[in-house]
Amino acid sequence: MIIETILFDFDGTLAELHIDFDEMKQRIAQIAAPYLGHHPEPSAIPALEWIDWIAQQFQHGKSALAPAFRSQALASIEAMEMEAALRGKLFSFTRPMLQNLHRRGVQIAVVTRNCARAVRTVFPDGERLGIHLFARDHVPQVKPNPHHLHTALKALDASPFHTLMVGDHPLDIETGKRVGVRTAGVASGRVSLMDLHACHPDWVAQDCAALVRILDAGQFLPKESIYGTHFA
Repeated sequence: MIIETILFDFDGTLAELHIDFDEMKQRIAQIAAPYLGHHPEPSAIPALEWIDWIAQQFQHGKSALAPAFRSQALASIEAMEMEAALRGKLFSFTRPMLQNLHRRGVQIAVVTRNCARAVRTVFPDGERLGIHLFARDHVPQVKPNPHHLHTALKALDASPFHTLMVGDHPLDIETGKRVGVRTAGVASGRVSLMDLHACHPDWVAQDCAALVRILDAGQFLPKESIYGTHFA
């Protein structure tokens, strides 16, 4: 089996970005308080899903205000993502690794819950390097909803059997398994190798550069462009 397409998560996988998710939920709670009449206690579920849950709690008389709440809450999240993006950076291995894969004919995409503006701030030359972006702005439902990966696969005309999803979080592995692609966990984010192993991905590595070496050793990557020429 040769991997022809790789879908990468962004934060913690290709780039170093520091977002305080506890602070993010506190900001969401402050926005929600005037709508609900009380300050909601932050939930353990991710921020985007928590926004949806809060909107569903609006009483019938206030249900028409749900779109305004969602808009304010998402704007708050995007502001934090942009703050992190301005301080963030790609890992040192990211560009050389992606250029190497591109030369060899591997289709590459970033599939992220982050906003497109933040990704392009950290990685402004991504499109020039032939990398497709499927951010939160581009889909109605983000991973772990399989729609996010299905959208990428359809746009790339990629076969799930020849596709690999790479991420630093169990959520990435879970989403890949739902869609039927191969999965790999990398410990370059906030999740340990041990915890990634517990999710039973096909591969686990310290980071994406190490993962490519593992895939090369197992002859899972093309040695040259599948189109017969090398890309510059």
